[in-house]
Amino acid sequence: MVGQGKVVTTAEGFSRMLDALRAPEGTEIGLETGTQAAWVSGLLSGLNMKPLVIDAREVRQKARRIGQKCDRRDAFDICDGLRRGIYSSIVYVPTPEVLRLRRILSRRRHFVRLCTGQISAAKSLLRSVGLQGEAASLTTEAAWEKLLRGGGVELLRELLAMHAEVWGAAEENTTKLDKELPEALKPFQETINLLRTMPGVGLITSATFVAVLGTPERFPDSGRVASYIGLVPSTWDTGETIRHGHITKRGSSELRAMLCECAQHAARKSHPLNPYFARICATFGYKRAVIAMALRLARILFAMWRKGEKFDVKKLNLVAQRRTVTKTYHWRIRRREEQPVVA
Repeated sequence: MVGQGKVVTTAEGFSRMLDALRAPEGTEIGLETGTQAAWVSGLLSGLNMKPLVIDAREVRQKARRIGQKCDRRDAFDICDGLRRGIYSSIVYVPTPEVLRLRRILSRRRHFVRLCTGQISAAKSLLRSVGLQGEAASLTTEAAWEKLLRGGGVELLRELLAMHAEVWGAAEENTTKLDKELPEALKPFQETINLLRTMPGVGLITSATFVAVLGTPERFPDSGRVASYIGLVPSTWDTGETIRHGHITKRGSSELRAMLCECAQHAARKSHPLNPYFARICATFGYKRAVIAMALRLARILFAMWRKGEKFDVKKLNLVAQRRTVTKTYHWRIRRREEQPVVA
């Protein structure tokens, strides 16, 4: 045991701790994932240390007393685990450019959710008094003003004005972040333009893909990317029994949601992935087809990024052929207003 104690989570606190321990440059310092993990890691790197961020779940699984959480005991387990080399889930710490992009996208998602929440709350309030037809769309300031000027909302005008005020503030912050986004995307502009050549993939989806993955070099293949995002099925393999369940849903839920949203473009007949989507949809249903296309989309985007190539439909094993299928039906269900035909 070299030393133990508490440290203040500041630059001065860490500097005093390293001076007291007389730690040489390049000393490995382990810490588990958390809100401040990236910041502390950057701080220690600036002090010429070698920080290693470990997945908190693995720390708990390999702790001496799994059911008893104690910071002092966990700190000892982390140090002892690093000494013995038992940890395998070393978490990637993004660069300052990727961190900035992540923060902007995260705050933008927060305010977009806030806008959507105020719209849903206002519509729910109107439905409670039978005025659901008064607000077909509340995505603009003019729509909110029209709603507040309406003659049938006297009893709810004050409450609706509160929702309109919160929506306006959130929309203003979203606009500010949209103006900051191009500056944060400058180091990745070439990659963003490359990913956007994929049909159905826009600016926010490609930016989120880059922000979550950070760099393609840390993934050996596209299968690891799919597992990292959480789009692969869970597996139970024991003895001669192999069962697959729902997707693992590990990693970024926002990226999964955006990929699933982009995957629904494959339902269009003109989309290059439509033949794959139609085949899976006919066998397993629409929802499974969307998940399958999101998985395929993640693999394609990763391959494009790693190879530096634009989207090429020729690599999808497809044949360009526009055709119209005509079907002949011999029977149909009789409508209510029709009289039965007697032979």
